[in-house]
Amino acid sequence: MKTLIITLEYPPEIGGIATYTYNLAKNIPPSDVVVYAPKMAGDSEFDKKNPWKVLRAKPNFLFIWPRWIKMLFQIWNLVKKEKIQMIYVHHALPAGYVAYLLKKFKKIPYTIFFHGTDLDMGIKNKKNKLKKICIPADKIVVNSNYLKNKFQSAFEGIKKEIVVVYPCPDDIFLQKASEVELKKMKSQLALEGKKVIITVARMAEGKGYPHLIRLLPKILEKVPNLVWIIIGDGPKKDEIIKSIQKNYLQNVTRFIGKMPYTDLPKYYQLADLLVLLTHPDESSSEEAWGTAFVEAAASGLPVVAGRAGGVEEAVTNMLTGLVVDVYQDQSIVSAITELLRNPDYAKQMGQAGKQRVIQEFNWVEQLKKL
Repeated sequence: MKTLIITLEYPPEIGGIATYTYNLAKNIPPSDVVVYAPKMAGDSEFDKKNPWKVLRAKPNFLFIWPRWIKMLFQIWNLVKKEKIQMIYVHHALPAGYVAYLLKKFKKIPYTIFFHGTDLDMGIKNKKNKLKKICIPADKIVVNSNYLKNKFQSAFEGIKKEIVVVYPCPDDIFLQKASEVELKKMKSQLALEGKKVIITVARMAEGKGYPHLIRLLPKILEKVPNLVWIIIGDGPKKDEIIKSIQKNYLQNVTRFIGKMPYTDLPKYYQLADLLVLLTHPDESSSEEAWGTAFVEAAASGLPVVAGRAGGVEEAVTNMLTGLVVDVYQDQSIVSAITELLRNPDYAKQMGQAGKQRVIQEFNWVEQLKKL
């Protein structure tokens, strides 16, 4: 069955949805998948590396309503040309309108994928429109049981098959980086003899940066040779950097910034612990999953995670990491220092996490659900 993946986030863009849609395409036979994705810098170079077809387009009109009508014409022609038999829709608003009309007039089935914020925003701002798109869908796919429960609560009247397909780390996270390269990076980042924690997350509300910054001085009292690597970017970047400086933490912080996920494995392997103190944001939206947790686990790294949304599906508390309440300062300090000061315990958790990824969080197993 030839499948069209419609997404507004796709590499070389960096982010959880972009990574998810790329891995979804990667794990379907190349002759059976086509991707519709936005034009962006570096896209042609990226697409040449992969054997499946990608149509890059500017999906919206600027001054004509509805703006997605341009996407409809583009995808209508693509469906005809490629003889598409199934559509996988990411970003139900607005891409779901296109799939809805294609099913109505061309009888092509479609599946809607939800990732978290897209469902939250749809429920909050355009609930009736989202419901109209979901009712004719053949299947709804979500990235966690937490999100499944949220969908069912919001749309009690929709009796639809809802499948949980967990985001999985790429196999590159299971592979050991070159010792020579890791040694060189340790030297460049001045990590020799250091205990290293790493945070891989957007610099945005709900990722717990202020909590960790507030508690780092207390952690440094117990682990004075600590270094904190930050990988990410986002709207709170300037605020977070100012807070780091205000708390005199610039000497223990290594800000790397945004990077392609293909470069992430070696940074996880430099670290002793992933710390990501997720929590509900200002709009009460919560982390639906947490891809960084399973990427770290695949790299053999234990985690300290904030209790929120679907995080406890990605992290098994006391087995693959420690899940904490971000408003209980002493619990956070104790969790981080315990794992940093007990390498055998940390290694045991890291290996348990890696084994869980190998057995459960791999695309072959997850895609069987579709």
